[in-house]
Amino acid sequence: MSLKALLTASVFLGASLARDVPSNIKNFYNSVKSKGQCSSKLASGFYSTYDDDNSFCYCGDHVDDFNVVYLTGNNGQFANMDIDCDGTQGSAADDGRCGNSGDTQSITSFADTVRGYGKGIRDLDANIHPYVVFGNVGGKEGYTSFDPQKHGIEPLSVMAVVCGDKLIYGVLGDENGVDGEKSVVGEASISLATACFGKSITGNNGHDENDVLYLAFPGSDAVPGKNGAKWDAKNYSEFEQSIESLGDKLIQRIKA
Repeated sequence: MSLKALLTASVFLGASLARDVPSNIKNFYNSVKSKGQCSSKLASGFYSTYDDDNSFCYCGDHVDDFNVVYLTGNNGQFANMDIDCDGTQGSAADDGRCGNSGDTQSITSFADTVRGYGKGIRDLDANIHPYVVFGNVGGKEGYTSFDPQKHGIEPLSVMAVVCGDKLIYGVLGDENGVDGEKSVVGEASISLATACFGKSITGNNGHDENDVLYLAFPGSDAVPGKNGAKWDAKNYSEFEQSIESLGDKLIQRIKA
């Protein structure tokens, strides 16, 4: 096998690695689903897709007991997973699947912070960094907004994602703007989505079912900072493994 083929296989293998959902997170997922809807909505009126109802919200039902915030809709729904390809473009990890995305931007919301870490990268790379789009910004009339920082959720903090019977760790790496038709939620980088659902994922083909749980953790202890993650990783697996220990610690907040 050539070196190029070996590296490609390594990247593919790394993107397929995931862990089983721990019992406390599985119990939490099922509990939220069975409840049906959020009682303490931090912000509401969002869409998961343009053609569904706007029942989706950032839910604060478990801020006081578990100190977590998550996305949910009515009737036990969570959110879907649209695909974000924003950030650094054309790296060695880019296998071309972002090419059909119609709304890719060359910068993420927190590029300045990433660059300030001094690790030799200018921004997140959707093909390497498993990041979640969490937050809705902009003052356009008719759009609902949510600023995670007003609720103690910091940029580039570690998040947990339950998808396809797997638990994936990522970081809060981007926010939803007002460039689409409506205020939507439920989006992640292509590397995170691939770890969840496989290589059929492309920049224009995500996961439509509203069964993905996105968990954010308020507090500075959720932020790996410049030395707590391998920001200059060359592939998804290398980066995700670098935040695994912090993710494992954060999910222990949930006593379910």
